[in-house]
Order: sequence, then C-alpha cells, then structure tokens
Amino acid sequence: MATRFTASQSVEIAVPEQPIPIQHYLRQPQRLVHALVDNSRIQQLSDEVFRLKMRPLVFMSLSIQPTVDMRVWAESNGIIYLRSVGCEILGFEYINQRFALNLQGHLSPYQLSTGTRLQGRADLEVQVDLPPPFAFTPKPIIEATGNGLLKSVLLTVKQRLLHQLLADYRRWIISQTQEQAISGDSAELPILNLE
Repeated sequence: MATRFTASQSVEIAVPEQPIPIQHYLRQPQRLVHALVDNSRIQQLSDEVFRLKMRPLVFMSLSIQPTVDMRVWAESNGIIYLRSVGCEILGFEYINQRFALNLQGHLSPYQLSTGTRLQGRADLEVQVDLPPPFAFTPKPIIEATGNGLLKSVLLTVKQRLLHQLLADYRRWIISQTQEQAISGDSAELPILNLE
C-alpha cells in the first residue's frame, strides 16, 4: 500500500551582535551539521555530504531506523542549503526497498534595523509502500500518524537548531578571536638584532 507523508517546518532566530558576522560562520556548513546531530551519529562522506544515522522511529507497530545521506553547502552570501541524496532503512529490508525520503531546506541570514536574523525552512516528504498488514488500517489514520511522525522529526531538528546553533556560533567566535589575539601578539614581538 503506497502512502505519502509530508511535513514542513519554519524557523526564525534572532542573532546576538558579535564581533564577526554570522555570515562568516555559516560559510562552514559542516559546523551546522555537527551542531544539529550528535557526533556519534555523523559520518562525513565528502566535503558536502554527511551520513546521518537517525534515532529509531516508531510508526504504529513498526520501529525503523533511517540513515540519511545529506548534502549541505553554503553560498558566498551565507545561505546554507541542504538536500537529501540517499536513504536507507536499517534492519527492515521490505521497507528499505519501498522507501523514498526527500528533505530540502535552507537557512539564510538577513538584516533588520534591530539586527541580524536567520530564517529557514525544511520540507520533508516520505513515500513508502507499507507491508500488507497495514492494508486493513484506514488510510486517513495511517496518513495522520505518518505526517505527525515527520512533523515531530522536524520539530526536534528545529529545537536543536534553536539551542545549538547560537551556542556553537559563540564557541566559534571565541576560538576565532583567540586565534587573532595569538597571531596579533606574535606580530608585535620585538625582533632582536644579533649582529
């Protein structure tokens, strides 16, 4: 029984004033990936592609664990884009062969008179051919359950983004300003003339 589930989530974040604009931070999209997902569940496949092992999801009586390959890249203006480029359902071959996941999202900075804000959106779609026992479950119940599950996944990502992104941005600012201080101090050391 082929079924389609969808969910969307928007986010807006006020960015505190810092000595280095957030656009510079956003040019390193791998930092965003590590801010959103525990390091133990990330495998970097290339500069822009990451394999994310999601926590097990329970859909009615099924427990599935998707592994999603995500391409994450930044434009020079600081806009970050993400797209799913592959997906595998671990431990459930029937579902794995009949499962398609499409995730698209972006996060972009913009200026207001009150300061910088980040605005983003993610759209998630899953198409799956459910096993025969689900043929007896009314389609509206299946769709409501599936849509609710996808919405909860995106809401979890949004919560992590709201809490982790600005914290990681602050850590990055501290590391950058310390590096500048160290390199700046060394440039000012007197040069001894030993002749």
